[in-house]
Amino acid sequence: MRLSTRRRHPLAAIAVLLVGLLAVGGLYSAFVPRAATAQTSQADLVEEGRQLFLIGCASCHGKNAEGILASEGSINYGPSLVGVGAAAVDFQVGTGRMPMAAAAPQAPRKPPVYDAVETAALAAYVASLAPGPAIPTEEMYSPEGVDVEGLARGGEIFRANCTACHNSVGAGGALPDGRYAPPLTGVSSVHIYEALITGPQQMPVFPDDTLTPQDKQEIIAYINAVDDVPNYGGWGLGGLGPVAEGTVVWLVAMGAMVVAAVWIAAHGARTRRSKS
Repeated sequence: MRLSTRRRHPLAAIAVLLVGLLAVGGLYSAFVPRAATAQTSQADLVEEGRQLFLIGCASCHGKNAEGILASEGSINYGPSLVGVGAAAVDFQVGTGRMPMAAAAPQAPRKPPVYDAVETAALAAYVASLAPGPAIPTEEMYSPEGVDVEGLARGGEIFRANCTACHNSVGAGGALPDGRYAPPLTGVSSVHIYEALITGPQQMPVFPDDTLTPQDKQEIIAYINAVDDVPNYGGWGLGGLGPVAEGTVVWLVAMGAMVVAAVWIAAHGARTRRSKS
């Protein structure tokens, strides 16, 4: 009876209301600021990327990444980056291909100009312009989970789709109009995956309906495995195949034959002179 009377006390309703307000306020302060901070952080990253883009990229790609049309016949042309996605930026900037040091048919791989934080900011800015391929996660490109059968499949897929340009061991090769397929030795797994989904320069794009994510992972595992295999036969000649091997054999064999012919001729001449 005494407890029931206290519950009906005029201040009980106010106390309950205060407790409820404190509970709601505590939940609000615990959850809402985190989401706001994340959004603010992403917005700051995009803005940082925009500032870097205006300084280092806008002269070729335009202030809004819309691209710049060059005069006819000129190779100094910056294509539009709207819709290329964060993966394309991470590949081009992370491998040092962009910004280009000089106008050329193809951007070569070189030490990166931007560090990882700046590259992430540039990728976030370009990704904010329009939907595009995202930077793959580690479980997508890591070859750790690929077994021996998957490694063999990766080799088959690579030989069927990539050797025409990159050589069977990823040594690279020449292409028309001053372009070339770069060697794949020393290329990180994430950049190989990004190249497959973005198709940099003359490379075709391999979407998931052409090569599944598992196919891409197995290709990466094969490339890494080939990169680690020693040259059991001796001099590997860069893995460039029968042309390089035939050239060396021809030079060595022909050189040996020329030396032998000269020696025989000189020896025969001395022999004839001594007899006469």
